[in-house]
Amino acid sequence: MTALARIRGSLVWPMLWKEFIQMRRDRLTLGMMVLIPAIQLLLFGFAIRTEVRNLPTVVVDEANSAQSRALAQRLFNTGNLKLAGTAPDRAAATFAIERGTARAALLIPPAFTADLKRQRTATAQLLIDAADPMASSAAISSAVIASQAGTDVGASRVAVRPLDVRVRPLYNPALQSPIYIVPGIIGILLTLTMQMITSMAIVRERERGTLEQLVVTPIPRIGLMLGKIVPFAIVGYVQMSVVLLLGHFVFDVPLRGSLPLLYGVTSFFIIASLGLGLFVSTLVRTQVQAMQMSFFFIMPTILLSGFMFPRDAMPEFAKWLGAAFPITYFLEVVRGILLKGAGLAAIWPEVLILAAFAVALISLSAVRFQKSVE
Repeated sequence: MTALARIRGSLVWPMLWKEFIQMRRDRLTLGMMVLIPAIQLLLFGFAIRTEVRNLPTVVVDEANSAQSRALAQRLFNTGNLKLAGTAPDRAAATFAIERGTARAALLIPPAFTADLKRQRTATAQLLIDAADPMASSAAISSAVIASQAGTDVGASRVAVRPLDVRVRPLYNPALQSPIYIVPGIIGILLTLTMQMITSMAIVRERERGTLEQLVVTPIPRIGLMLGKIVPFAIVGYVQMSVVLLLGHFVFDVPLRGSLPLLYGVTSFFIIASLGLGLFVSTLVRTQVQAMQMSFFFIMPTILLSGFMFPRDAMPEFAKWLGAAFPITYFLEVVRGILLKGAGLAAIWPEVLILAAFAVALISLSAVRFQKSVE
């Protein structure tokens, strides 16, 4: 038995030594294996936060008194909300939430001060973007704290100035997580299909030698590139349609906005993601390298885009890093259209950014792809 084990060991060790030598020669793969986990651990360890603070809030102060300003300051002192500006009326405040420039709106009616002086229950309303249940819980807790503080007088807690801050969750009154998560899955699926699978498919052609065979055919280079990426775009639209149907009928995800607008804007995101996948394919030579490089891009897009964790809770450097990925803006678009019924007037900044990403990435990738097949 010992002799047999010795024979097997003598056969295994040369193979192991050969693999280690091969790994040492493939410096790109070795570097990604070591550096990618370390970089992502440090990045996500500092960037990911589940406690939401400093939600941007607009104030509609129709009372315009010292008492109304004290109420607003009391809400902001909790640290969960921060002043993002003022609005002239309820409609303007709601539109700010729809656009995403604000996550909450404090509405103080004209009779607020008079009710306090007459020892009546003074009411105010806090509108919350409840599409993200995790972020909305912070605003709800601020309203509760403000209402309780309004009844405190020293240590006796005598209700000489009763105060009622009423919370109205918008877009997702029941605070159901699937309503927020399911639209985000569209962006994740498109990212996986367009970026990782596209890059690996092109690299697989290069490994098998079929890409060089296609290059010498009469097919023009641009036709070759389109022929490789257009089928994945069609697959992406099919995936999107399946998620929309299942999300609506299984998880009761609302479809409040224009579906043609959503499908039209999605084309910019698909083009940008295809361009990134094509760009990755020009940087690597093997499918393993393509997978590792795609993983390096995909993990930040999932964790820093707002798909799982609210961006309002992230430090500034993580917000800036997340802003470098097209999916961050696409998630704002898809959730705005589906959950808020947002039109082009509310999402046009994100649409322009997605269009810029599409033009820049597909142009850069086309140039790189032309050089890589020469």
